[in-house]
Amino acid sequence: MIRLFRTDNQKTREVHEISNGTWVELQSPTTEEAATIADLLGVDESDIMAAIDIEEKARVEVRETYTLILVDIPTMEVHHGRKIYETLPLGIIFTNDNVITICSKDTPVLSSFHMNNKKDFSTKKKLKFIYQIMLRASLLYQRALSDIDKKRLEFEEIVESVTVETDLIKLHELESTLVYFATALRSNNNVLNRLTRSSLLSPYEDDKELLDNVIVENQQAIEMAQIYREIIDSTRELMSSVVNLRMNNVVKRLTSVTVIFSVPMIISGMYGMNVDERWMPLAKATHGFGLIGIMTVVICAILALFLKRHRMM
Repeated sequence: MIRLFRTDNQKTREVHEISNGTWVELQSPTTEEAATIADLLGVDESDIMAAIDIEEKARVEVRETYTLILVDIPTMEVHHGRKIYETLPLGIIFTNDNVITICSKDTPVLSSFHMNNKKDFSTKKKLKFIYQIMLRASLLYQRALSDIDKKRLEFEEIVESVTVETDLIKLHELESTLVYFATALRSNNNVLNRLTRSSLLSPYEDDKELLDNVIVENQQAIEMAQIYREIIDSTRELMSSVVNLRMNNVVKRLTSVTVIFSVPMIISGMYGMNVDERWMPLAKATHGFGLIGIMTVVICAILALFLKRHRMM
């Protein structure tokens, strides 16, 4: 899908023709759409389609007539009824006259600029627009990281009732997301560092300050991802320890029960042996069976009290 936007008189509107200062947004473009834009704006079709490949790495490539910037942005997906965060590439191509953005999905990183009437935004200020896109991506990373941390807190609140099959798997998914986020943010940081050293840097002081803000926000997102990952790792270890403690308690109780029930088994085994009844206590007593039964119960009760007092059951 191809959409065109242009800012005039501090108002951004969707237009139908490409002119100087037009923002060309390509969302999951077909090869025909990519070829059309490539011919109109003089860019390589492969550079346009690079952002569609989820395996593409963040980088900056300077061509003769344009520059390609690939960054990773956060996105939310629904899998098996659960919302999870992922990353996907966002391609930005800027020529002397236009900015082209390419993404495989609709993303809030770009949608927030569609009808943006702020005074500091214009599709004609190409480099500043690129910095604003990257700033928006960094802020969305921070928002997603805060949401992940809230989910972690929910696990901590129910740590006493965790189940191995569900909660530990969900926590592992959060930890995996943080790994992807940290990797993507570090790649974006390399792109930002490349831009600061590039001749593409805008001579305007406001643009330089904006780029510095982008670097600061991206670095803060990196630190958040690292901190939250360490905390989630500790939470996962805590949950695993709780599960192991429960299993130990179960085994301890079962062992105690086995010890208690071994008493009547030993006594019944002794009286079941084929020996002379003269040597078996209470063998000829009128109420011998009842007395032996009561004695067995008393011994079991004393043993159970002993085990309980020593916290073994």
